[in-house]
Amino acid sequence: MKRDDRLYDLVRLMRDGRLHTAAELAARLGVSPRTIWRDMAMLAATGMPVEGERGLGYILRAPLVLPPTLMTPDELRALSEGLRRVAADEADPLARPARSLLAKVATLLPQAEIGEG
Repeated sequence: MKRDDRLYDLVRLMRDGRLHTAAELAARLGVSPRTIWRDMAMLAATGMPVEGERGLGYILRAPLVLPPTLMTPDELRALSEGLRRVAADEADPLARPARSLLAKVATLLPQAEIGEG
């Protein structure tokens, strides 16, 4: 897993506001606790509201909220259609990320009725 992807996943996991040990996060992400320690230091250095220390655990102190993105129905259809086209081409290295993004859009915008087909 690439570091950027892992950092994103760490933030996603920690958005629940609970204390998480490095061992727990490492097991969920398939890396060592030492990698989690380094990643947490990196997140804190970039200004993320991560607090904690080795042996105790880490917590994301401030809620992390993305700003709303307003899309017209046509823009949403264009986005989902483009993602579906890329996702359908297994030879495309972006196929897997397109499927992942399509699932995220469907989760964030359930009214869009976005599906795989």
